[in-house]
Formats: sequence, structure tokens, C-alpha cells
Amino acid sequence: MAIELFSTVGYHATSVAEIGNRTNLQPGALYYHIKCKEELLWEILRRYTMKALAGAQRVVAAEATPVEKLGQLIDAHVRIIVRHQREVLVQMRDADALSAEHMRQLQALRQEVQDCWEGVLEQGYRAGELTRANRIVANGLLGMMNSVAQWYRPSRGQRIDEIVGEFQAMVIDGLGR
Repeated sequence: MAIELFSTVGYHATSVAEIGNRTNLQPGALYYHIKCKEELLWEILRRYTMKALAGAQRVVAAEATPVEKLGQLIDAHVRIIVRHQREVLVQMRDADALSAEHMRQLQALRQEVQDCWEGVLEQGYRAGELTRANRIVANGLLGMMNSVAQWYRPSRGQRIDEIVGEFQAMVIDGLGR
């Protein structure tokens, strides 16, 4: 319920009482399960980012060429973004509400995701399969895919396979030799 509220009205505009009302818990009962509202935000962002990291690590560990891995990274990441669209929107808008320690931990997890992407790009560059491999390229690719959360609407007939295919073609054609 907190994900729904945070994604629609925002973290700052959501009260603990409202979360409690939506979950049929009194604020005291809710505080039995969480320390504070920020703890909910942290759990939402941590869980989503751990899934993104696990997906990237699976691709990196697979037996495939760097270009194949890049295509698989795109596929896995877009699907995670779509499955966790609300969490991504919350992260884009409200991650700065995390405590310093939680922000540090989230940044470390996000860096691990980025490291997977940078490693695959670097492997492709060293193998002569890709023309570029650097932090800017990895950041740009992740930013492009993360933005799917802002515009993807299944009600408009957009198919995930089509989005993945277009991104794969654009990135691999653009970076490939």
C-alpha cells in the first residue's frame, strides 16, 4: 500500500496514518512493524534495486558474447522496470528523502548494477564488438531504460517485447561494429 501511495501522491505527501488506514492498521500497530515512514521508503527502494541487481548479475554470469549479454541486460532491465514501475517512479522522485546511511546503501547497490553494465560494455569494447565503453554510456543506457517507468502504459497497447526489441536494436546498432 505504501508503494501505491508514494507513487501516486509522493513520499512527503503521504502520512503514516494514511498508510495505516489503507492497511487497516492503527498508527501504533503500524509502528510495531516499521520504525518510521523512511524505513518503508528504504525497503521499497532496496527490494526493487536488489531485483535489478540480481537480474544484471544473472546476465553477467551467463555464457554469451558481450553483445548477447548487452541485449540480455536490456531485456532484463526493461522487464524489471515495467514490473516495478511504481517503485522506479518513487525512486526517481523521492530517493532523496532517505537517511544518509540508507542513501549510501542504495547508491552502493545501484553502483553494483552499473558495474555489471560497465563490465559488459568493456568486454564488448575489448573484443572489438562495441565502439564505446565508459561510465557515460552505461549511465545513458540505464537512464533511458529507467525512463520507461515514466511513459510505459499497457493500456495504450505498448508491448514489452516491442520496447525491448527497439531498445536492443537502437543500442546494439548504435554501439556495435
